[in-house]
Amino acid sequence: MNGEPIKPNLARNAAATIHGAFDDYHNEFKAVTRRAQDRFERREWAKWQEDATERLGLREQVIQRLVNGLRVLLGAHANSYYVWAAIKEAYARLINQRRDVELAETFYNSVTRRILTTVGVEPELEFVWFGATTIPTGDTPIVRVYSQVNTLEDMIKSILRDYAFVIPYQDMEGDAQRVARVMQEYLRFYWETPDFDAVEMVKSVFYRNKGAYLVGRVRKRNRVIPIILPLLNTDEGILVDAALFSEEEASIVFSFTRSYFHVDVGTPGDLVGFLKSILPLKPVAELYISIGYNKHGKTERYRTLYRHLNNSNDKFEIARGARGMVMTVFTLPSYDMVFKIIKDRFAYPKTSTRAQVKDRYKLVFKHDRVGRMVDAQEFEGLSFSRDRFAPELLQELQETASNTVTITDDEVIIKHLYTERRLYPLDLYIKEMSLEKAKEAVIDYGHAIVDLATANIFPGDLFIKNFGVTRHGRVVFYDYDELCLLADCNFRIMPEARTYEDELSDQPWFAVAENDIFPEEFRKFLWFPAPLRQVMEAHHSQLFTVEFWRGLQERTGAGEILDFFPYDQERRFARA
Repeated sequence: MNGEPIKPNLARNAAATIHGAFDDYHNEFKAVTRRAQDRFERREWAKWQEDATERLGLREQVIQRLVNGLRVLLGAHANSYYVWAAIKEAYARLINQRRDVELAETFYNSVTRRILTTVGVEPELEFVWFGATTIPTGDTPIVRVYSQVNTLEDMIKSILRDYAFVIPYQDMEGDAQRVARVMQEYLRFYWETPDFDAVEMVKSVFYRNKGAYLVGRVRKRNRVIPIILPLLNTDEGILVDAALFSEEEASIVFSFTRSYFHVDVGTPGDLVGFLKSILPLKPVAELYISIGYNKHGKTERYRTLYRHLNNSNDKFEIARGARGMVMTVFTLPSYDMVFKIIKDRFAYPKTSTRAQVKDRYKLVFKHDRVGRMVDAQEFEGLSFSRDRFAPELLQELQETASNTVTITDDEVIIKHLYTERRLYPLDLYIKEMSLEKAKEAVIDYGHAIVDLATANIFPGDLFIKNFGVTRHGRVVFYDYDELCLLADCNFRIMPEARTYEDELSDQPWFAVAENDIFPEEFRKFLWFPAPLRQVMEAHHSQLFTVEFWRGLQERTGAGEILDFFPYDQERRFARA
């Protein structure tokens, strides 16, 4: 970089401005997060959703104001690499003692990339760390420690008393007994003994939608298992709805298909470290994302990919499944992500625009995903080595996305893409798995559509190729180019044909508006072998009726917010 004369202290002033903006953002983030307890206690579910949307938009608002201010402050030096290298050095000194230094670095990188439109990585201008992610252990500062002094029930009651709300518990004694019974059963199964050394509970409560969650771990020497106690606020008071102890159950609670938790914690890295101890298979990126730090989660995702590329030699290739009309989708076989690029032109009969597709991804980002939609991270200005791309994929990218992808002799430069967790495409799943597994997937496919509709989402395109199966066997939606709000749909009964010719016609004999939907026609678009069609009809025939859809419209239109549980109904405690 060539040296340029700059005003004294310009770099330090700019660094201080960025640091102050980061503090502003983090303080606003925490202020919104702290409202969650009050929303839960007052049962203000709609306001909680408003808070969730507000929190998701805070970072962009702060960064946009900051970028505008920095352009004024820096003037002619706003795009100077030399100046930004000096700003980075000054900023590093300001943040090196912070316990959330990783978040402060990511914030800074977002600013530089916004102003300089960086492609690839610029180590002189950005904070880059591609070594193994180091996270705190998440011990004493964020947890309360409990041991069994008398009975297990007494210990559980002590936990519940320490998480008191303005609303009393409906039946603390009974809940303690129910939790203790499940805990003893699980410990006998998992450790072959009900004995344990201690229970360590995160001091902060995790809030999401209409639930509150007490999260911790049961420790026995150097082994741990999760403990998660979901709480509900009912007309009769607070109750413990279930007790979850398996890693799989905990993983589903923290799934990438669900909304982000609101949890007030001083040092997010400590909390991530704790969560990693009970969810060892969950990527660090997803743990940051699960507690609302989606931008840093995105940073961790990129760093993980970079490390993986340096320690592998397989090539990016076209992803399995039906080719999309809107997206070119590729993957790295040894890495559990897919990469989605919007095509230059969409195949007939798709009529969406590029801007509309991006808007739908933004809608999913802000909306309650109710365990049925994949979380996607948006990236810009990425650069990869050309030799890591299979020839067939390079050809596909050249043919379908040349406006977004630049291919040189050495590099593949991608202006814009989305990343998602790789799932088992549902159309392949029902072909390749046993009939029993296929039947379970078809049933859950129907449940997925119902859950989405109940959350005011209509998938638009119900083809099974647009759905996938998670490692936990849940069916989720991942193709958003036709997605819309249920409230915007007009569900109609198919008019009767006037003549025999009408019945045979490929085109409708009646006027059809863009938002008109005919549920009885869904059967034509759901390809299933005969045994699976029977399963779908037996379990979800209501999906083919106008009454079902209009009924949900009425309920969501009236402001009703329904319950969605991130655990099996069978796990819920039975009550008299």
